[in-house]
Amino acid sequence: MAEILLSLTIIGVVAAITLPGLTGNINERTWNTQRKALYARMSQAISLMPSLNGYGTYSTGNESTSTVDTAAETFVTEGLSKVLKINNICDVDHLNDCGIPDKFTNLLGESKNMPTKLSELNSLFTTTVGWGNYINPLYQIDTKFAAFETQNGESILVAYNPFCVADGSNLVAVNNAGGIEVYYTQPYMCANFIYDLNGNKGPNTVGKDIGWVTVMYSTDSVVTSPMPVVNPNFSEVTIDNARNVCTNQNAESRIPNIDELASMFYNKELIGSTVSSLGFWSNTLNKPNEIWNLNFAGGCRGIAYENARHSVYCIKR
Repeated sequence: MAEILLSLTIIGVVAAITLPGLTGNINERTWNTQRKALYARMSQAISLMPSLNGYGTYSTGNESTSTVDTAAETFVTEGLSKVLKINNICDVDHLNDCGIPDKFTNLLGESKNMPTKLSELNSLFTTTVGWGNYINPLYQIDTKFAAFETQNGESILVAYNPFCVADGSNLVAVNNAGGIEVYYTQPYMCANFIYDLNGNKGPNTVGKDIGWVTVMYSTDSVVTSPMPVVNPNFSEVTIDNARNVCTNQNAESRIPNIDELASMFYNKELIGSTVSSLGFWSNTLNKPNEIWNLNFAGGCRGIAYENARHSVYCIKR
């Protein structure tokens, strides 16, 4: 009897040690599977939409009237719901009714309020001051969010820009002082979806049950869903060294393309404040020996030669 009790005690101790890890691994695999399935469904739905701009109403009115903003809600009701199976649609005042939690934990472990308008996702969307204090005439209106629930049980928050433009549009803002051309990426964003795979049940944490999907360009749209590796490398390195940084940091990580970098810029609050003021390499060529990079201080794209130096923010494969 003593031997049996000792054996049961040992089994209990081992189970207590290993069970949380096993449960965590099962959750991670489940979330990864759900995340990939959601991305596939969103990509297919967006491909069926002929254009992504022009939905909804937005007008600032005057000081004595309330701002009219139905852009995101109308985008879902009149556009997305035609190509994606949706159970419930909620306006900005009833986000909880669609399972959207009030707070979330970002990639750096900081507790944040869930955004309700574009400037709360990244304040640089709606400011007229860009990188290096260059005037940004391409800033976006501060549209409100809407939300919806899918038939698969995901709760999704959506920000929408009814004035988004196509890839290749002439989006050059010239610094009045120095005449420097600055390519802002804000107008390329058409819709940004923040998903919670299990509603407000928890853990409500970016990289686990919470992530995002960004849709760029009004025609020939690109759908991205990058998941950054937690620690960026702020050292300024050449593009060759940048590739090595990602490989050495994590065997499953790589340099993002320029659209994935833009998506990370758009979702600054989901990632954390450490990405607010730096320029990062992409793996997207403009032409041989010229590579796109993106500065998170203002959201502007730049073109650099291979021997130039920028920081690195790797993403998971």
